[in-house]
Amino acid sequence: MADDADRADTRIWTAALVVIGDEILTGRTQEANLATLARWLNLQGIRLRRAEIVPDEAEPIRNAVVAALAAHDYVFTTGGIGPTHDDITVDAIAGALGLPVVVHPEAEARLRAHYGDRLTPARLRMARVPQGAELIDNPETGAPGIRLGRLFILAGVPKIMAGMLAGLDGKLEGGRPVISATIGAWCPESAVADLLGRVQAQFSAVQIGSYPFWRQRERGVEIGANFVVRAVDPQDLAAALDALRAALAEANITAVEGEI
Repeated sequence: MADDADRADTRIWTAALVVIGDEILTGRTQEANLATLARWLNLQGIRLRRAEIVPDEAEPIRNAVVAALAAHDYVFTTGGIGPTHDDITVDAIAGALGLPVVVHPEAEARLRAHYGDRLTPARLRMARVPQGAELIDNPETGAPGIRLGRLFILAGVPKIMAGMLAGLDGKLEGGRPVISATIGAWCPESAVADLLGRVQAQFSAVQIGSYPFWRQRERGVEIGANFVVRAVDPQDLAAALDALRAALAEANITAVEGEI
């Protein structure tokens, strides 16, 4: 039993995101959901391992979703579940999984309650789901998201998507949440590249990311970097941070706690 518990505790649960929408690929709309989903997944103990952007076309949607399901524990899609002709996500996914599309009675009831006399045939399209799907609450507009096992079909509008995620808090099986801390320094990445590599090599259970920046200061534009240390074990995180601070001090680089 102890071995089973240890394996459950150390298993890494993974997820993929399929962003659907011509507006993202043309640059008309800036993608904002990836960061929201990644942060939310970290808190659920799930790692976002892949993200792909596809157009509003059935074949690319089908291919991306099927491939993602084969390689990850969970798959999320955003976009393409609205009331217009180019909102084809439900049909494409249902086709990929060999399922018919049906009108979900509870989804229809929610839409009727929300829109009343303003419920048009176009808006009623948002009650269509792959057969067997469950609904994900939408506190913003009433038009629900869709859950089909380990596949989650979410809205593309960031505020609506975030509301749907909030309703899923604690409902997905995952591992230990990812925790992180940041150390900043006024130095170029090139000055600490070897140093970071040495510290990373000491801690296989920790990830160290380096993120450079350029800021206008009194003496002109200066270069710095923030070093983000991530782990699931607080002791691993603390040990890696101590090692990084010591290495920076040895290199005569002043470290600043937190992001600069």
